[in-house]
Amino acid sequence: MTAPPTPEIVSGLSALAGRYDVLLCDVWGVIHNGREHFPAACAALAQFRKHHGPVVLITNAPRPSASVAAQLDRLGVPRDAWSATVTSGDATRAMLTRLAPGPVWKLGAKKDEPIYEGLGLTFAGPDEAAVISCTGLENDLTETPEDYRERLSAAAARKLPMVCANPDRRVHFGGQLIWCAGGLADLYEELGGGPVTMAGKPHAPIYDLALAEASSLAGADLNPRRVLCIGDGAPTDLAGANGQGLDVLFVAGGLHGEHVLNGEGKLDPAGVSAWLASQGVSAASAIPTLVW
Repeated sequence: MTAPPTPEIVSGLSALAGRYDVLLCDVWGVIHNGREHFPAACAALAQFRKHHGPVVLITNAPRPSASVAAQLDRLGVPRDAWSATVTSGDATRAMLTRLAPGPVWKLGAKKDEPIYEGLGLTFAGPDEAAVISCTGLENDLTETPEDYRERLSAAAARKLPMVCANPDRRVHFGGQLIWCAGGLADLYEELGGGPVTMAGKPHAPIYDLALAEASSLAGADLNPRRVLCIGDGAPTDLAGANGQGLDVLFVAGGLHGEHVLNGEGKLDPAGVSAWLASQGVSAASAIPTLVW
């Protein structure tokens, strides 16, 4: 069996920028933590966009792009750091359109409800619904998937299909690690429920949307070898890029920092490669945090 490639450890995006025409960059954990933006990461994206090509933010947020853009504004992410946003919510809306009128059991927080606007869906509880639409927990700051075991067990007994709008399991919110819709989807599968469908990373639909957007912005067909994905999540960002045959820059100090950073916050190429291999993914390059 061929050994996975050892990632190139870089000190900044500038070391790679000349090799690529387009960036597909993760959001949560790379350019903000839900409470504040990361100025150096945003500046790096702005430099790439100014001198090299489009930056498409590709996020598993379970809301339409317009809602995410407004959130980025609130967090102080400068508009010159990105060209467009593509969300798991965008890709999920296409799936839900095919399921109209439902009825749908919408499982998630009120902040996620823009995902349903204009789709012609009707809604019901788990006992009457024909499908579950899971955008996350109702209160991700205080709840865990275990709080939903009883409700999901009832739906699982009916073998209801689930559309999961955010494949992420957990993300950092400030200094707190919080649960996402992917954690509920895992529990639902554990309970023997109906089929679970996901549109966000690492699945193809969100990449199809992001690459189409990038091609439109570039005004030309893309060479996949000149597209760089940036992300911190092994099961989402890295697995998604690997599945699409795209290079990926692993932001190692994000979600998995405890596994790959030493006490000085530095990276060992062999150690990073071994840990990524243990997760079934690989990366062309790695960096502690995104900087120029």
